[in-house]
Amino acid sequence: MRHRLDLARREREQLMALEQRTMVRAEAQAVSAGVAETVALSRARGAAIEASPAQPGRREGPYRRQPGLEWLTRKGRIAIDQRAAGERYGAIYRRAKNEGSIPSTLDIRPRASAPGGASLSMLLGRAEGSAQAAARLAAFRRALAGQRDLVRACDLICGEELTPREASENERDAGRLEAVLLVALDILADGAGPPKCS
Repeated sequence: MRHRLDLARREREQLMALEQRTMVRAEAQAVSAGVAETVALSRARGAAIEASPAQPGRREGPYRRQPGLEWLTRKGRIAIDQRAAGERYGAIYRRAKNEGSIPSTLDIRPRASAPGGASLSMLLGRAEGSAQAAARLAAFRRALAGQRDLVRACDLICGEELTPREASENERDAGRLEAVLLVALDILADGAGPPKCS
């Protein structure tokens, strides 16, 4: 009797382990299908997605979205100095765009540190950095003579890090945007960027 109970318990444990493995495998397949669909949709929208090299015993490594300047460099469409100019523009653009607001307070005595927040000196430093970034971005745009198409190309590809195809409605517009970007990057690379604001 005891032998039969042990046998039944082992069979039940084996069935539960098999059911667990089946569920894990089904979940992994569902995740893999979801990732494949997301990657396919992103590529259809013009994103440059690359998979890390496959590891032994695994299908593919994780996926990584290539920023527009990196994609253009890998395709041999922009030179190193153009990419460097675009990266400078992009860093300043993102810093100016993400400027944080300075929270207000009704307390007439500023404290060294707000409860649960950043210190006053950190907030002021952040605000000063954002103001400098906005001034440098304005200088970059002046270097582009304020030309709307040149600024737009730099904003989308250098700042937002989109590929030309992602930033355009069709291949023809993507080609035009890329050509405009090349002109803008040549201008920015020749000038080596705006002077630093103090």
